[in-house]
Amino acid sequence: MMLKNQKFAPEKNVSILGCGWFGLAFAKKLIEQGYQVKGSTTTPEKLSILAEGGIQPFRVHFGADQMVADLEFFDAAILFICIPPKRNSPELNDYAQKIASIINAAKGKVENIILISSTSVYGDENQIVNELSETNPDTDSGKVVLAAEKALALAMPGGFTIIRFGGLIGPERNPGRFFAGKMDIPNGLAPVNLIHQTDAVGIAMAIIEKQAFGRIYNACAPDHPNRKEFYSAAAKNTGLVVPGFISEKQTWKIVESVNVPKYLDYEFQVEIV
Repeated sequence: MMLKNQKFAPEKNVSILGCGWFGLAFAKKLIEQGYQVKGSTTTPEKLSILAEGGIQPFRVHFGADQMVADLEFFDAAILFICIPPKRNSPELNDYAQKIASIINAAKGKVENIILISSTSVYGDENQIVNELSETNPDTDSGKVVLAAEKALALAMPGGFTIIRFGGLIGPERNPGRFFAGKMDIPNGLAPVNLIHQTDAVGIAMAIIEKQAFGRIYNACAPDHPNRKEFYSAAAKNTGLVVPGFISEKQTWKIVESVNVPKYLDYEFQVEIV
């Protein structure tokens, strides 16, 4: 727990907009490493949970055309924006505008803004992609995430940081449940592009510790078993009904990174098997 009069170096102040599954785990790691962390939630009930974890809690809500926030939240060296778009929701199309509003509120108050994005900005075009590849999303969520990235780039042309996570797995996200019991699932031989929460947090920490801002990072485990192998094993290992996949490889991509090894020298901790 942070002491009332405890002092931190300026660069040790981090604000996390969106303390959900990833954001909360990341906040806890930052505190463990001696950072002062401000965390946001949209629900009043979660404020006490953040405070109990040593996180300075703020209730922050951004809509397409409104904001509910204490501007003290943006008084930090680094802001992480960790709010994914809500799929299958009327709010999906407002996502990029919401991110732009957040950036506008934070601009000039924080030194570095880091947007948590997704590898869905790359379409399944049957190829290996990295940060140098063209983005061509083929899903609605991928399109709005890319629009949010462009909003950040437009607002901060001098330097912006984006982390594109693969599919997130880990505590409370058991991949064995994704397809358990289902049959005749198409595209069974397509490779998976996933990252464990441990490595998602690790890469975010590495960017801060190495001051490696101003770049796009693909954050995806380097191993890519096919869907049939991975999800069947995950279901079996947790005692669930093993799904049935069609042994075919239709549309796919393999997400790699040139920037994670080059600028972060990060070694992944959890193997995707």
